[in-house]
Amino acid sequence: MFHTTPEPYRGPVPIITHLHGGRNTEESDGYPEAWYLPDAVDVPAGYARVGTFYDEFRHKAEAAYGAVWTEGDAVFQYANEERAATFWFHDHALGVTRLNVYAGLAGFYLLRGGPADLREGVLPGPGPRPGDPPGRSYHEIPLVIQDRSFHTDGSLLYPGSRVAFDGFKGPYVPESDIPPIWNPEYFGDTMVSNGRTWPALDVEPRRYRFRVLNGCNSRYLILKVVTDPLARRPANPSLAFWQLGSEGGFLPSPVEREQLLLAPAERADVVVDFTAVPVGTALYLINEGPDAAFKGGTAGADFAAADPATTGQVLRFDIRPLTSPDTSVPPEHLALPALEPLGSADRTRRLSLNEQSSDLLPHSGPRQLLLGTVDDRGKPVPMRWNEPTTENPALGSTEIWEIHNFTADAHPIHIHEVQFQIVDRQKSGQEAATPPEAWERGYKDTAIAYPGTVTRLKATFDRPGRFVWHCHMLEHEDNEMMRPYVVGPARKRQQHPSAGPKDRV
Repeated sequence: MFHTTPEPYRGPVPIITHLHGGRNTEESDGYPEAWYLPDAVDVPAGYARVGTFYDEFRHKAEAAYGAVWTEGDAVFQYANEERAATFWFHDHALGVTRLNVYAGLAGFYLLRGGPADLREGVLPGPGPRPGDPPGRSYHEIPLVIQDRSFHTDGSLLYPGSRVAFDGFKGPYVPESDIPPIWNPEYFGDTMVSNGRTWPALDVEPRRYRFRVLNGCNSRYLILKVVTDPLARRPANPSLAFWQLGSEGGFLPSPVEREQLLLAPAERADVVVDFTAVPVGTALYLINEGPDAAFKGGTAGADFAAADPATTGQVLRFDIRPLTSPDTSVPPEHLALPALEPLGSADRTRRLSLNEQSSDLLPHSGPRQLLLGTVDDRGKPVPMRWNEPTTENPALGSTEIWEIHNFTADAHPIHIHEVQFQIVDRQKSGQEAATPPEAWERGYKDTAIAYPGTVTRLKATFDRPGRFVWHCHMLEHEDNEMMRPYVVGPARKRQQHPSAGPKDRV
């Protein structure tokens, strides 16, 4: 119970690493309540040094693969048995994921090889490898795109209250039920690619493979390669993307796209062909996603595109002379590895996405975002993080999860431990469902759930343990659009002895 408005937490930073896309055992998945503090001498007395599930997973890791977790660390084991794919890793500590990822705790994890990959030389390459000499030219480039804001001294700026979001200045807890620090969403005023603001990339007139990740906290991206960064459709010629893969590896076949719509945490494995672009030309990767929450639709018709002078620009391509022959196969002629569909479902679950306003200040905007279930009358049943687990798939079962979006925004839904397939989407009031887009027909771990729409996802749950599913808009995830789920027998929560009545972090 709060008696005063809480101040920002300024103690040691809790962390726990999640391999996003990986199919790993529970102790190596990065469960949000298995966080730990650094082994520091200045941890204040009375602070919990580890989260509620840290010790349980530490014992499991030691028994399973002999890992010894010591003060201030955790040891995870990744089997790397998935299809070749574009994964990434990031912090997942309960309640502070948005801040830790914003501060930089994220990176690529590219899985190669196996029957679901293509042999070297077919796709543009090489890509970065450990031990490469300085100055080596790459034709496969991982590209993480994020939005950030900065103080005048160059340090990161993240809002300390929701005033910057919607102007709400209080009252906060305990005079109301509005959290004092949480922002419903975050949208920076600067675009950052691989850690650099609006960079330039030298490319040759050849084909390039880009592993594109939307690493933004809340921002949806709509990416295009164009000749003029300030012009908008339809008078701005664009260069096509050939999408080969999504989060779970290669698609059934290449898909030509004028633009890439990417929700936070989604990835696209694409080829861009600069072969016909004259040397000396400058092209621009731009963003036409909104500077606000995405609800679906088209830029210019359904929402205003990002500011073309700032958040509408991502990076510049400068075309330089060709230095070596391009031996890669044109993407439209590629034969991609076979993709095995999932079998029939054993059951269907009806789940809900919910937004709750203040009970005391109904005009103050959203108070929190919640996941939940749907009852027999079709009504949502919102649930908080610490309520009893309601999703308990049997080990080895295949399920369809119907995601009913009762909010006004689109949410990127991420389910840990599995790679799923999108079955279809069905708008409220419409009898017919629509199939997934061509670029969504591979395996995925993050899918856009549009407002007023039921999004159906199919997954096989073949690893026992405790995992989570959540919205990957990090501000939503942290308050409290995340729920645990358990594969196999359900287990009770355990209170860590050092946590006391309320963890300090």
